[in-house]
Amino acid sequence: MELTVTENKEQRGKGRVGTLDNPETYENVPGHIIPIIEREFDDFDNEAESFLSGRKEELEFIPFRLRQGVYGQRQSDVQMIRVKLPFGGVSPEQMDTFASVVEKYAPLVKGHITTRQNIQIHHVPLPDAEKLLREIAEAGLSSREGCGNTVRNVTGDPWAGVAGDEIFDPTPYAGAYVRYFVRHPTTQLMPRKIKTAFSGSDEDRAITGIHDIAFLSRERDGVKGFEIRVGGGTAIMPRIAPTLFEFVEADNGDYLKVSEAVLRIFDRQDWLRANRARARIKVLVDKIGIDAFRDQVEEELEGDWVGERDFGAELVERLSFVDDEESRAPAPPAAAASPNGDRSQFERFLAGNVQAQRQEGFSTVEVKVTRGDLTPEQFRGLAQIMREFCGGNARSTVQQNFVLRWVRDGSLYDVWQRLSALGLGEAGAREITDVVSCPGTDSCKLGITSSMGLNRAIKERVDAMQIDDELTKRIHIKMSGCPNGCGQHHIGTIGFYGASLKIGDRQMPAYIPHIGGRYEGGVAFGKRLKSRLPAKRVPAAVERWVRLYEAERAEGEEFNAFAERVGTERFEAEVKDLTMPVDFSLETMQEFIDWQRATPYEVIRGEGECAI
Repeated sequence: MELTVTENKEQRGKGRVGTLDNPETYENVPGHIIPIIEREFDDFDNEAESFLSGRKEELEFIPFRLRQGVYGQRQSDVQMIRVKLPFGGVSPEQMDTFASVVEKYAPLVKGHITTRQNIQIHHVPLPDAEKLLREIAEAGLSSREGCGNTVRNVTGDPWAGVAGDEIFDPTPYAGAYVRYFVRHPTTQLMPRKIKTAFSGSDEDRAITGIHDIAFLSRERDGVKGFEIRVGGGTAIMPRIAPTLFEFVEADNGDYLKVSEAVLRIFDRQDWLRANRARARIKVLVDKIGIDAFRDQVEEELEGDWVGERDFGAELVERLSFVDDEESRAPAPPAAAASPNGDRSQFERFLAGNVQAQRQEGFSTVEVKVTRGDLTPEQFRGLAQIMREFCGGNARSTVQQNFVLRWVRDGSLYDVWQRLSALGLGEAGAREITDVVSCPGTDSCKLGITSSMGLNRAIKERVDAMQIDDELTKRIHIKMSGCPNGCGQHHIGTIGFYGASLKIGDRQMPAYIPHIGGRYEGGVAFGKRLKSRLPAKRVPAAVERWVRLYEAERAEGEEFNAFAERVGTERFEAEVKDLTMPVDFSLETMQEFIDWQRATPYEVIRGEGECAI
């Protein structure tokens, strides 16, 4: 295929300061990174009213709605609002605002932390969407370009700035990147979305390998810079992002310049627009190779557009998100509580959820949020804990959890007690009982199966197993309701994606398993098994694989090493009987009903708006 591009496409700058093209309202407060423009809410209200009255066609309205972070669901007449939290940063006041809008506008009365550190609010009627957007804006929150073919939420390491292993804190530069590309004319209608991540250490807690463009902190001769990776992604064509440049300076604006060159090249690839389902930058990099793509970027950097921009240290300084969290850190507690009697549960929490910061006397507390869902009471409770024990400092995570930062070591027991009162004190963050999943058929048009329902069933099964083996605890279970990978199933130690089985004239919900993925310390994709498990048998399969590992592993052998040694056929054989289909009858009818559902299963899949 010839790679055609659009010639002479307008690629203008940010415009005069203070205009819609270049809003200059930057507050260095967590969650206030994206400037708010009131006029956009009026525009949304007008556009929505035109659509609801029939004056505007749906296909014309959808791209506008998506740029405002308002996404269609599989249920008619309701929307999902995706609120962006760049690198997960959020303030107590914003947590209170989430509680308020969830109570007012979300019928299920919950908000959802996604695997991209967003907060999603589901089932919002379209007439209420503009009201919700205005209310969150009053707290500095924005959903601008949370959907559509734009630069999506920019994710980052929730421990950035406090981790002992980081080279330097990338947070200020991630903030500048967000501010530069939100509302940028080049990034409003690209062939597809762009996912970005910033990581400060080689442990890579931001999972840069699965991103379209990603940045890892590097330092040379005292100069800060980034290794830039391009072309990662999951879904039906998983790719690990190769390195575009080993070192690009940060403070002089080069990392922004290179980023714009990458996005300009991607935006001009009209051949990608022909099949929007595959129109990702990874497809371009995979087709021509990273070396040829690097040549294109270097050629692009010689273009006249570079001289038309205001790249340089002044730009980075103006756009950087500079937030002195330590200045807000809480004072030592006047009196700290401690366990009276049995310390075992608290010790388990300390081991599984607490990490010492590089700043002496402080720790982070990772709050395990089951399925990523928070009630209004939990939003408000976390906000109050943030005020009292964290100096207001916290971040969401790509594992659908929540990290409290700058907790005094002497306050850890108090924080655990307060979390426990909210139903959030469970130990084992990022362990085998901390199951990750996308919403699946609860709301997504592309969903094939109830991945949230399976999440609940698997968690109940592994909880009942009462696992106390330290190596087994390190297993991560992730699932998606379709092959697209929003639940990160490719990089789970054990992963699943939703599928279906045809049995006679009936359909059965099912899952395709993957074994041996990794997201910590570098990405590895799990190997897909030649098995198709009915959804109701997946928890049993998980238990068999865990017990197989415990029974046959070598001394100190971790799960992925064991899986590599014994091979996929051993895992397939262990569950072969579970893959056997059954005829429909009164005794088997429950297998033809998906998790958390009451009616017989059928595949109902609409067109996903990600590619519109």
